[in-house]
Amino acid sequence: MTRIDDTFARLKAEGKKAFVAYVMAGDPDYATSLEIVKALPRAGVDIIELGMPFTDPMADGETIQLAGQRALEGGQTLDKTLQIARELRKEDDKTPIVMMGYYNPIYSRGVDTFLAQAKEAGIDGLIIVDLPPEEDDELCIPAQAAGLNFIRLATPTTDVKRLPKVLQNTSGFVYYVSITGITGAAEAQAADVAPEVARIKSQTDLPVIVGFGIKTPEAAQSIAAIADGCVVGSAIVSQIGAGKPVAEIAAFVKGLADGAHRA
Repeated sequence: MTRIDDTFARLKAEGKKAFVAYVMAGDPDYATSLEIVKALPRAGVDIIELGMPFTDPMADGETIQLAGQRALEGGQTLDKTLQIARELRKEDDKTPIVMMGYYNPIYSRGVDTFLAQAKEAGIDGLIIVDLPPEEDDELCIPAQAAGLNFIRLATPTTDVKRLPKVLQNTSGFVYYVSITGITGAAEAQAADVAPEVARIKSQTDLPVIVGFGIKTPEAAQSIAAIADGCVVGSAIVSQIGAGKPVAEIAAFVKGLADGAHRA
């Protein structure tokens, strides 16, 4: 059992859906980013997705791309991203942390070295968007052997034939991408998402969390109601990009978390 498994078990016992928040590590700078990450659990966030800034993102829309650029220009590194997790763990040993990003920085570091460092830093899972199931031997299987969940994305274009392959070796939860396209590009619609979530849940016992295109407490509530929870990223990152104070960002996040928890 990982912290992710424990969190979903607790939420199920409480009759609540999960609220997952994404922020880019090091955005707008290391100190502010750390302060924001520490504020997330207090704002009601059940699972933190910590973005690893990368120079050549593929699935990210403009909002997340700019956040990555701000972080890199501010000197953010993979070591500093792991340090954010270590600092959070000094005061919070329960909230799961999932690192989300691309394989290149991990490959450059060396898989075994990275996994050992991630485990030591208190990381619970990985979402690596550019590694398909055909490449499971690269990172997925070693990560699971190291005690980290490997979370896979399913999308509107993941058809009946492809879905079993996507679900193979996935653990923690399944991340359903609610729209076709990049982050922050369109709004998720519960009526469109519901049958897709049901289709995935018919093939796995894992929780299904829906992300992309959720921007308001009302949307968080409607999407969480037809899944096991929801993820909000771009809407939060937009607040950070606008230079809002940490307290204001935390209040915005709390509104989203409250929406998901009302589902």
